Amino acid sequence: MLKKILAISGKPGLYKLVSQGKNMLVVESMLNGKRTPAYSHEKIISLGDIAMFTDSDEVPLNDVFESMRKLENGAKASVSTKESDSILREYLGKVLPNFDRDRVYTADIKKLINWYNILIENGFESFEDKESYAAEAQENIAHGKA
Repeated sequence: MLKKILAISGKPGLYKLVSQGKNMLVVESMLNGKRTPAYSHEKIISLGDIAMFTDSDEVPLNDVFESMRKLENGAKASVSTKESDSILREYLGKVLPNFDRDRVYTADIKKLINWYNILIENGFESFEDKESYAAEAQENIAHGKA
């Protein structure tokens, strides 16, 4: 689900992947709905490929978003990205108690909250990666691990 949601360095907000060309992607802004090209020289990353550092491991972004959704009962984040460093870190501590306090910066927390709010405004009701779970289940069945 988050695989087709993109963050493009230097451009605000998030983008939906619409189509793919030879040297570019056609993306649609989740802020204003405008379609634009995104070229291969731009730094483009799928939200499905991002994870947050914890004390022991990395947690996929969809799991962090799902934890936020449960904390907020499906509403937008209760904190603003303009809050102080300590308030933002306290909020992330409620969402992801074991986040790595040395490797997760305040800018990362602000981006996380901003992205979460954009997704909620665009009608995302769940962040559980059902497609991955279904694919994994099929693979386990195929290899006799069910």
